[in-house]
Amino acid sequence: MTKSERTPIGVAGLDQMLDGGLISGSIAMVQGAPGTGKTTLGMQFLYYGATQENEPGLLVTFEHFPHTLYRDALAHGWNLRELEQEGKLRVVFTSPQVFLTSLQSPISPISSAIRDMGVRRVVVDSVTHFQSLTRNPVELRAYYNHLINALRREGITALLLSEDSSPDFVRGDRGRLAFVVDTVILLRYVEIDSVMQRAVAVLKTRGSNHDPFIRRFEVRPGGLVIYEAFTDRQGLLSGMPRRVR
Repeated sequence: MTKSERTPIGVAGLDQMLDGGLISGSIAMVQGAPGTGKTTLGMQFLYYGATQENEPGLLVTFEHFPHTLYRDALAHGWNLRELEQEGKLRVVFTSPQVFLTSLQSPISPISSAIRDMGVRRVVVDSVTHFQSLTRNPVELRAYYNHLINALRREGITALLLSEDSSPDFVRGDRGRLAFVVDTVILLRYVEIDSVMQRAVAVLKTRGSNHDPFIRRFEVRPGGLVIYEAFTDRQGLLSGMPRRVR
């Protein structure tokens, strides 16, 4: 892969795990329990794109009021309001149904923003809210496909944030979103010697190599920081880590 075919997330260690970043125009799912850093990662992805790659971004949120996101971003040194004023970012607070309907209409505010701003990066926080639209997993997968196909038609690189507190990844993915996205990134809490730590793993990347190791990370001022792999532990993603003998 050449550099021009990659879209860096903006987290150095994670981009290394992804062999240089996401493939441009691909869709990634970021799954994790509350507080693991999903929204922070999404904002870091958009901020980096707007300030370092000249790639305008769209943040679609179904639960966080914009002023809350502005406040949280400022704690990391990211002025989202300023980026909006400069036309480099748009934050939209809406519902899953309105968002899906908007993607179907070329004259909707969201479609107009994507076209007029030249949006290249999108974060949806979180796609778990699509489950409120139906209890039927087949219908849910159809909603996911509609969302993903709409983003792919525009050549947009996207992060779809997904909530999950269960170590059983497959069972928790009711609409089988992991099967239709290009990349799956897991953020997990792990208990090591009675201390809660965070772990990141790339579960799959379609059409690309990736680092198979589970690595430790922290959410610090300035965003996510990736550290070394857990080389002396196994069973981390099962929720029952144990020391390698």
